[in-house]
Formats: sequence, C-alpha cells, structure tokens
Amino acid sequence: MHKTTHDSETSANGQQVITACAFIFKVVDNEPLLFLPKRASTKKFLPNKYELPGGHINFGETLDEGLKREIQEEFGMDIEIGKCFYAFTYLNNIKGSHSVEIIYYARFASPESSLQLNPEDHSEYKWVSLDQYKELVQDDADNEYRAIMEGFAILKNSKGFLKNNVFRSGGVSIDG
Repeated sequence: MHKTTHDSETSANGQQVITACAFIFKVVDNEPLLFLPKRASTKKFLPNKYELPGGHINFGETLDEGLKREIQEEFGMDIEIGKCFYAFTYLNNIKGSHSVEIIYYARFASPESSLQLNPEDHSEYKWVSLDQYKELVQDDADNEYRAIMEGFAILKNSKGFLKNNVFRSGGVSIDG
C-alpha cells in the first residue's frame, strides 16, 4: 500500500479519522520502559512532540492491521499487540478532521537492533520510565499524556507486565 507523505496534513475536512497507537514497552530491572519517538520537526501537526507511535487506519483495514502497518512504515519493526486500554478524541486543525485515537499495549517482535526511524515521521526516540516521562512531557491537560499515565498505572498497579495480563489470550510471555 502506498503511504501518503505526512498523512496528518492531508485534508480531511469534516471527516472522522480512526487512529491506532501503541504503548510499546519493555521491562528492564523490573521497571516498565516506554518507547517514545519524537515527531519530525517538518510535521505541521504537533512538530517535535514526543508521542505514542501509530497512525491512521486505512479504509478496510482492521485496527491491528493498520497499527502493525504504521509501526512497520515508521520504524521497520514488527509488533505484538496487546489489549486496548484507552481511547479519546481530538480535533486536527491542520487536516480539518475529528480523530478517534485507540491505544493498545504492544511490544516489539523484531529485534530492537533492526529499528530504523523514518525521518519523515520521527527524528529520535527514547525508552523512558514513568518518572522520566513526567519530566519530559509535563502536560496533564493533554489526552495522550493522560493515556500514557494510565498505561503506566495499569502496569505498575496490577503488575500486568509480570502476569502477562496486558496481552490477549494465547499471547506471548513478556517476562521471559
């Protein structure tokens, strides 16, 4: 499938757009770390913002197919998708659209050494703990900030990353 360059800028006046994003995490020393890419400075919509990776779902795609495609296009990586844990809406004034963003737990299925940023989409990335994320972003009015805080809370409070309960039935073990 052909990807439109800077799809977040393609006009969608008055349309509803579905977006799927991945809370990609790994556990290091019993601490969950979040994969956090930074949007390219050339983006018109939210340039230089650290964000959850993902993107628009194409007509006819399932949420899983679209999210896997987006991660492959932007990072050259395959992912395993876990449970959905958060959703919200926002207006994109650049596109003129109303977006519904759905967030899933995920982890990389490809070796991290094969990760390659698509420079049209992202300029860099970090793996951050909850405390590092709060220092980096500090915007509790932002929907994605609240979603990320909830994602960390679920992992920390339920020890979900140890019990494997953030991945779907029959999913992979993430602690071994």
